[in-house]
Amino acid sequence: MDVLSPDDERREPPASVEYETVSVPVLVIGAGAAGARTAIELAERGVDSLVVGKRDHGDAHTVWAAGGINASLGSRDPGDSWEIHAADTLAEGHFLNDPSGVELVTRTMPERIRELDEWGMDFARTEEGEIDQRYFGAQSFRRTCFVGDRTGEAILETLVARARDLGIPYRENVMVTRLLSDGVRVHGAAGYEMETGEFVLFDADAVVLAAGGHSALYDRHSSRDEENTADGAALAYEAGASLMDMEFVQFHPTGMVGDRYGEEWDGRLVTEAVRGEGGRLFNAEGERFMERYSPDQMELDARDVVARSIANEIDDGRGTENGGVLLDISHRSREFVEERLPRMTERFDSLGVDLAEEPVEVTPTAHYAMGGVDIDFATGETGVEGLYAVGEVTAGVHGANRLGGNSLAETVAVGAVVGEHLAGGIDTERRDLDGGVRAVAERHFGDLAALEASDGERSPGELIAELRDLMERYAGILRDDERLARGLAELDRVREETAGLGIEGDRRGLEFELAVDLSFMLTAAEAILRSARLRTESRGAHYREDYPEVDGDWRRNVLVRRGDTGMELSTRGVGEPSPAVQAAVEAGHELEYHHLE
Repeated sequence: MDVLSPDDERREPPASVEYETVSVPVLVIGAGAAGARTAIELAERGVDSLVVGKRDHGDAHTVWAAGGINASLGSRDPGDSWEIHAADTLAEGHFLNDPSGVELVTRTMPERIRELDEWGMDFARTEEGEIDQRYFGAQSFRRTCFVGDRTGEAILETLVARARDLGIPYRENVMVTRLLSDGVRVHGAAGYEMETGEFVLFDADAVVLAAGGHSALYDRHSSRDEENTADGAALAYEAGASLMDMEFVQFHPTGMVGDRYGEEWDGRLVTEAVRGEGGRLFNAEGERFMERYSPDQMELDARDVVARSIANEIDDGRGTENGGVLLDISHRSREFVEERLPRMTERFDSLGVDLAEEPVEVTPTAHYAMGGVDIDFATGETGVEGLYAVGEVTAGVHGANRLGGNSLAETVAVGAVVGEHLAGGIDTERRDLDGGVRAVAERHFGDLAALEASDGERSPGELIAELRDLMERYAGILRDDERLARGLAELDRVREETAGLGIEGDRRGLEFELAVDLSFMLTAAEAILRSARLRTESRGAHYREDYPEVDGDWRRNVLVRRGDTGMELSTRGVGEPSPAVQAAVEAGHELEYHHLE
């Protein structure tokens, strides 16, 4: 049994439980770019919403997406088009992507970029005054728009300012712990105020999940430790929605590693913009090793290719003492590096490293979840009435491997569509909350109170560390059946250990938050391990050493649902792109790295 059991029959409602009730037409869970853009669209169409987030307003994982956002503007390369952008996305995703989602994002992104520009985002400009664009890995043309190397931060600042102008209400430091669902319809959500400990029941006609991904299931990851802990995927799964493509976790090639940086920085991302601006990878023997693996695209090949190449160099004994390789952009001028990579320059300068003069040590780090909630991209619907999802919490746009620069694009493109759809069909007439739903919430609050009172010997932080370690060892870049089976066995052991949890302090403290995170993480970790074991091929970010080839029969998505006796897995065929996009695929557009030389 997980830390927070979904089994409402195991406990009688407490005699008395105090909680706040908040009624709102649309509840948006997650305050990053995806949630903010959805709420903005609703507000512009006259529909009220409430955005809730686990952190302070404006402090969301979006700010860590540094390098850029894709759109086929043609500022640098007039031959680019949305169809070619779609073709690149499908190819990078090894054709497991949902073509409808891909085409929605790539077709609408030029408009979304112009919109952000109108709202005051300070994009880099060409000498002619156009929005500038840079190369990113596996892109056929320069289509990544940017603000130095702080693009995600700039986007979130722009969206938060727009939301404030529209008067969109926001509640910060609120953790949603359960969706109030009967398996057919979602009626709202339950959670608590993290600063006061007060329970909150959200009564909503529609709930939009925009709660991010689950890369923090791994020991080395590019997020802060209490972010991307699978909140959204687990909430949706328990509510009756399907998860998809959970086996595909992207390991970004260049995460920080080394004693020089300290434990705080281990795994933090060195943006792809460093390679996009010409950064080169060398092993400990001074070899520019990508010449062996990808002589045409070099460091700008697909992320899964570059990450596996680095892993191979390290496994073959050509890595640094700290288990990394060297990323060097010192052949560029200091002026160029400081102008194009200001955030990276400042970060490494604070750590005593001159990015313009010396290499930095990097290694692959868990960065992005291609898998998540299965949705209809025309509406954002999840199959559970009243429940919608947008952003990294979803699956479909990225397939087996995400094209760099597409994560931010997905948030604003799909967020606008979900907001538009909801505004056209939401019932703004408020109704009394069903007594059965209220009883479910009260039983859940009783479970939370019981969790708070846990007095065992195992801390949630210790169990999370063990979970992250097993995921790193058994479901990392290189996988096989034996590893995955051992991972599932270890996961069962960690789950059993939750019976001995002990919580120091009350629910206002970090220990309680980590205990809730652990529950979410256990669900997502099981889905990843089971899906990875089922997929007996190698494709994109999923590499099986015992099945090293792509299998055409496995051009299928793996779906995960909550059944009566546990997780149930099934597969579904992948759709085909439109004729225009198929033509772009067949044209075979591809970046030649040496354009950068």
